[in-house]
Amino acid sequence: MSSVTAVPLRPIAKGSLTKLWVGVAALVLVAGGLAYVGEYKLGANATPEQFMAWNAGQDGVVTTESGLQYKILKPGSGPTPTDEDVVTIAYKGSLRDGTEFDKAPSIQLPVAQMVPGFSEALKLMPRGSKFQLWLPPKLGYGEQSPSPQIPPNSVLVFEVDMLQFASIAELRRQMMMGGGGGMGGAGGAPDMGGAGDPRAGQ
Repeated sequence: MSSVTAVPLRPIAKGSLTKLWVGVAALVLVAGGLAYVGEYKLGANATPEQFMAWNAGQDGVVTTESGLQYKILKPGSGPTPTDEDVVTIAYKGSLRDGTEFDKAPSIQLPVAQMVPGFSEALKLMPRGSKFQLWLPPKLGYGEQSPSPQIPPNSVLVFEVDMLQFASIAELRRQMMMGGGGGMGGAGGAPDMGGAGDPRAGQ
């Protein structure tokens, strides 16, 4: 008898196969439950660094050299804004637990005057695109929270729709010609935003 067949295979006793599959299913459920619990605990209790490290591994999330993380929810087309532009966006800002602290259906914001992570993200977004952003504290408000709704050293999560953008010089020309300061869909004068407006120094 060859070494391969030297040990006879034992048939599985009646009923054992069912028990085997029940055991496998139980292990899968337990493992899945532990993974869910681990993820929940991570979201609730992790430091910003731990959360950002975990989030970096999620599907579609891109991490830039600065530490900004983003996910493209809808691609746009064409050029992207620069520091010399004013953007018209719709956005919603929340904490990593989902607590919403601000939103605007249409707001004009100068790219260069945003907190670092938000400014960086805007310069990646062509017209018509929608991104989800995760800003670590160093790219957001850090220890200087602009509102009681936002604890110091918070990870900031934004959903941003890039509606339009134009250069500051172009907007000035429009104003001098009596055309107002609005861009397509901007609704006239810039909305100054709420408590979580992502401008630096707010």
